[in-house]
Amino acid sequence: MTPLLPEADRKTLLPPLAETGWAAVPGQDAIRKVWKFRSFSEAWGFMSRAALAAEKLNHHPEWKNVYNVVDVTLTTHDCHGLSQLDIDLARRMDKLAPEAEIERNHGEPVSCLCELRSRKA
Repeated sequence: MTPLLPEADRKTLLPPLAETGWAAVPGQDAIRKVWKFRSFSEAWGFMSRAALAAEKLNHHPEWKNVYNVVDVTLTTHDCHGLSQLDIDLARRMDKLAPEAEIERNHGEPVSCLCELRSRKA
């Protein structure tokens, strides 16, 4: 089973992802990012490249696409929360679409995910 991301790693790995537009999903141990592309074709191309990256990691996102918008949530179902796989896939996805517009008001600050697991313990 894939282990949950430890608290120390959350504090060091999540803030850089927040800078690129990833945010905490309210009520879940998950991160989310929303990309807006110039066209459906660009959005689909991003999703195709992201799918190949996900296959290589054997870790697949929850996502939806409406025209030129791609909305991605990452969590690891195996451990019921964030794992290193989510961090790795988020980083790879960020590299695939540097030209896309990022929606930044779609979640909570990632800092809340640093305390989420410690409150449940």
